[in-house]
Amino acid sequence: MELMDLLKERHSVRKFSDKKVEKEKIDKILEAGRLAPTAVNFQPQRIYVIESETSLEKLKECTRYHFNAPVALLVCYYNQVSWKRPCDNKDMGEVDAAIVSTQMMLEVTNLGLGTTWVGHFDPAAVKENFALPENIIPVALFPIGYPAEDSAPNPRHFERLDITETVTRC
Repeated sequence: MELMDLLKERHSVRKFSDKKVEKEKIDKILEAGRLAPTAVNFQPQRIYVIESETSLEKLKECTRYHFNAPVALLVCYYNQVSWKRPCDNKDMGEVDAAIVSTQMMLEVTNLGLGTTWVGHFDPAAVKENFALPENIIPVALFPIGYPAEDSAPNPRHFERLDITETVTRC
């Protein structure tokens, strides 16, 4: 698929079929994240594949936005590895995690699967339920699966500001 077509095709999927996602597809999604650029190439991303019934139930204790997907990715970063900007010590780990996440989201769509970016979760519950070490910072959750037959983009998905409202040429 051409990149611009892929970008137009991708939308938030919040309703999944019961079909299990093949390991090979999950591996390709993870590889797309591994190839993502990160600040100074420090690669602080840490990704947890949530796929067992027990883990999926634990996820439901952390967010109501799990959408009963057959698998989910928890994207985090390791704050002892992430690059800090020298002028103000800004931690770029969250930015790195977002870049990694975006590449994985695009690969999800490329593989005929669906997902949505979930930022509405309880980070303390995530850290506890998945026994995350102190320096692993959760950023986002991605429920992944085959879209249900009646899954459709939210009508607001197609609303975009004119480029002149978001871009300033200097």
